[in-house]
Amino acid sequence: MAEKRKKVLVTDEISEEGLEPLRKEAQVDYKVGLKPDEIIAIIGDYDALMVRSQTKVTAPIIEAGKKLQIIARAGVGIDNVDVEAATRCGVVVVNAPTGNTVSAAEHTIALMLAMARNIPQANASLKSCQWKRNDFMGTELRGKTLGIIGLGNVGSEVAKRMQAFDMRLIGIDPLVSEEYAKKIGVTLVELKQLMQESDFITLHIPLTPQTKGYIGKKELALSKPNMRIVNCARGGLIDDAELVKAIHEKRVAGAAVDVFDKEPCTDSILFKEDKIIVTPHLGASTTEAQVLAARDVAEQIADMFKGLPVRAAINVPYIPSETLTALTPYLKLAKTICILAYKLAEGQSKSIRIIYNGDIANYDTNVLKAAVVGGLLSGYSEERVNIVNCNVIAAKRGLTIIEEKDTNCANYTSLLTVEITTTTGVWTVAGTIMNGESHIVRVNDYWLDIVPTPGAYFLFSDHHDRPGFIGSVGKITGDANVNISSMHLGRLKPRGQALLVLILDEPLPVEAQQKIMALPEVKSVKLVAL
Repeated sequence: MAEKRKKVLVTDEISEEGLEPLRKEAQVDYKVGLKPDEIIAIIGDYDALMVRSQTKVTAPIIEAGKKLQIIARAGVGIDNVDVEAATRCGVVVVNAPTGNTVSAAEHTIALMLAMARNIPQANASLKSCQWKRNDFMGTELRGKTLGIIGLGNVGSEVAKRMQAFDMRLIGIDPLVSEEYAKKIGVTLVELKQLMQESDFITLHIPLTPQTKGYIGKKELALSKPNMRIVNCARGGLIDDAELVKAIHEKRVAGAAVDVFDKEPCTDSILFKEDKIIVTPHLGASTTEAQVLAARDVAEQIADMFKGLPVRAAINVPYIPSETLTALTPYLKLAKTICILAYKLAEGQSKSIRIIYNGDIANYDTNVLKAAVVGGLLSGYSEERVNIVNCNVIAAKRGLTIIEEKDTNCANYTSLLTVEITTTTGVWTVAGTIMNGESHIVRVNDYWLDIVPTPGAYFLFSDHHDRPGFIGSVGKITGDANVNISSMHLGRLKPRGQALLVLILDEPLPVEAQQKIMALPEVKSVKLVAL
């Protein structure tokens, strides 16, 4: 008996040309515009679901898909898919991470040119029967400085293309190596320098709690009065009110925005400003991008049906139950210690060294490696990392991942250590699991025992040990009305170098941090929220 053909449900408008590879392998049912209840009623008959951004693939839909093997999003983001529910139900989620890369890069450049030459304003003026050449004097891109925030797929493509315009390129992305940045013609700088020197700025980073309002009042105050800024990445990266204010006060020359906090967006303060160009999220809206994205995920679905690995899996593939039981507690720990190491580190990342000691060294630790790389990229990249793609993503950014295993562990059952080597040094954080709870037990050369409490703030003070130092710091935090929930101290020797870690209930104001830094014994002070 011939094997029954797999069935694929398509619920959003997908390029028919892109679906061709899949139609050869499966029955494709094109049912656009279904309501959630209608999808739930029929999804149980399907082996795969393909969507774009309109369909919200919720937990009830996934749970109703008893035969579902794969959910495919024909685009970059997966905001409309409940990945956690899919993982819980054993459903692989894939996307098309590079399908719209060139389209988004070209739209960024189109908006940059439109701003430089006042094209939308001139078009509107002439079509209203006015000939006002002098009102639309533009500026050349040649010889100007372009600041690129985020050097992932789209940011890198923008950089490559803008070299042809004879622009000086500077950029920010702590998770690419200097060698990679140099290869695409970009000089890496800090945000302050980028804001001060750029004539044009373009953003290519994800929207996270850390990047929301990334460009705000303080950053805009640093810019040149002729600076123009483009956002084709995510709404919310720029403080809209501060941007409009800066343009009104002629501290910024113009802006071009393709993305908004809430979409569809038909009313915004940005719409009222003549020097701000707006487009309705057109970054991926080209025929070529839609075909490429559809074909990409269609081929991945076909591969899944053939039993082949998929290229762009978002969630973690199947892990043997024995390994999962042993390593699950370490997944959160791996991400936590990596984020802490990254936030403590200074300089450009070059390599990541992961050391597994004790019992965990006996297992396939690829899933932990993926958690480490995922934690490292979580605040600065849209790329979701799993055991399939973590090496590829790291290599693409010029990062080297080194793994070491040793079944011996002197003081713990298992110890997980992450070392991040940057252009300024090596930053080390180690942790373990005790009684089912994550413990950070090493920070650089200091051994201590910290439980990373959710919602708390961690103040790290590297200093020279002397009597009364803790009291001095306590007085500063007390004067700032900041409560200390716990305190940890590690030291190399009495009256030698030491590390004080304060767990705070609220963030310590910058002024108070500066007072601690001003103490003669202090080498560095850093506030970290995990």
